[in-house]
Amino acid sequence: MTEKAVNQSIVIIPTYNEIENIEAIIRKVFSLAHPFHLLIIDDGSPDGTALVVKKLMAEFPGRLNMEERKGKLGLGTAYIHGFKWALARGYEYIFEMDADFSHPPEDLIRLYKACAEEGNDIAIGSRYIKGVNVVNWPINRVLMSYFAGYYVRTVTGMKIMDPTAGFICYTSKVLKTIDLDKIRFIGYAFQIEMKFNSWKYGFKIVEVPIIFTDRTLGASKMSAGIFKEAILGVIALKISSYFKRYIPGQKALQ
Repeated sequence: MTEKAVNQSIVIIPTYNEIENIEAIIRKVFSLAHPFHLLIIDDGSPDGTALVVKKLMAEFPGRLNMEERKGKLGLGTAYIHGFKWALARGYEYIFEMDADFSHPPEDLIRLYKACAEEGNDIAIGSRYIKGVNVVNWPINRVLMSYFAGYYVRTVTGMKIMDPTAGFICYTSKVLKTIDLDKIRFIGYAFQIEMKFNSWKYGFKIVEVPIIFTDRTLGASKMSAGIFKEAILGVIALKISSYFKRYIPGQKALQ
């Protein structure tokens, strides 16, 4: 049995070639008033990202953790790995966040309060709940993202304004209810699939407005394949949901 975590909150950050951002994001999270823990999931970054994290682990013993994987295995599988790691150690509030400062680290506290103090099961850092709050994206990328959200809402029936968002606080009961081994997608469709399952189970979801700023260092991981997966994946999610029964507190029955 894995030792239970003393701290309740852990932020999961997947990395691949984030050497330009990783130390700064780690130090920023640890500078916040709330005592977050961090779990870095590194997919064999050839640029030495993991080496930087290992050096910092000596400075932040117990708070900074890392899991290394061999090869670039995808965002979704990284988060699933991290969710299982965090659940095994008894964390109650489990966060997703990018390494590149596109998600404002200060807003981790707002997401935490939305769950821990306001009683929500999931808090989403939303770019679109109050207009369009995106900085440094080209207009075509903004439009693609915004209308992708409209498409997801139309197909699934969810009312979430930012269904592809990757800045999220999950309570442990959500991640224990969703069958993580049956999550199929790895890119933006992963984010949609997790929210869709949470919504189908009737969990209380809130969107917290944030200002999303595109990365200034490092390279984006967006690709045409990831976008295609999201478009087709939404239809597959909706169809498969007709063959499942979502009972609160129980994993979906096929």
